[in-house]
Amino acid sequence: MPASVSRRASLVWFASMGALWPALAPGADGARPIAVIYPEIGEPFRSVFAHIIAGIEQQARGRVASFAVGAHANAQELAVELKRLEIRVVIALGRNGLKTANALGRDVGLIVGGVLSVPESGARGLTVHSLAPDPALLFGQLKDLLPGARRVLVAYDARQNAWLIRRAREAATSYGLEIVAEEAADLKSAIRFYQQSFAAADARRDVLWLPQDSTTVDESAVLPLVLQEAWDRSVAVFSSSVAHVRRGALFSLYPDNTALGRSLAVSALSALAPGAPVQQGVLPLRDVLVAVNVRTANHLGISLAARRQQFDLIFPEP
Repeated sequence: MPASVSRRASLVWFASMGALWPALAPGADGARPIAVIYPEIGEPFRSVFAHIIAGIEQQARGRVASFAVGAHANAQELAVELKRLEIRVVIALGRNGLKTANALGRDVGLIVGGVLSVPESGARGLTVHSLAPDPALLFGQLKDLLPGARRVLVAYDARQNAWLIRRAREAATSYGLEIVAEEAADLKSAIRFYQQSFAAADARRDVLWLPQDSTTVDESAVLPLVLQEAWDRSVAVFSSSVAHVRRGALFSLYPDNTALGRSLAVSALSALAPGAPVQQGVLPLRDVLVAVNVRTANHLGISLAARRQQFDLIFPEP
């Protein structure tokens, strides 16, 4: 676990790999003109950010300045420190990191990570590494487990996931899948979609996808009903949230945090290189691990005995 020390209450200087290290002087040996701003937060999320920063430093092949910020961080003070360290690119992690980085102005480049999405208007000109798994990877895993799957049913709030559904439609054809997606602006519309979908579903070819969507995948009102109905009708449900696999979804993809850090560093290093192409907009998560529920798989008639080594997390836990 990284150590921390308070700097004027709201700004914390962290070493990502263990002991605290002093502020890097410009041009210090091994240092890079990259800084990471991330939320000051307790476990288990602190370790998540530590692993991401470790991946950034692996790819950057040197230390990066890391700042943990609270909800009321002093952006002006941070901007002075970044200038002193000759930082040219900031990697902002999480909502607090992004909020603080946005207050810095545009004197430095900005790469965003550790968020599900950013409003498309706010993502223009930015590189945003989303925590939402790439639909193409989800579909590949789906077809590996259920080769007969033909239709993917999904309800989504366009304000959160219009970009993701566009990507899903593009990816689906490569896997012989049809996307049946319905916009749902409120919980009532989402529940109606699930009821109608289950009533008409063919368990041999239809599957339900639960994206990370606070409107359509309510954890208390929707998820238990969807999982119970899916179990009763033997309809497969896969999710973009690993927590749903623990509760009965067939599988999910979730972040490989160290690999995600390396991808963030690649974007930051590209932003530092004159003339290098830089991907902009919201990018789905491709640095993933696989979680599966063997009880659900057995219920659906899927044998996992010969391929348990393919999965990084298995539920129910032994």
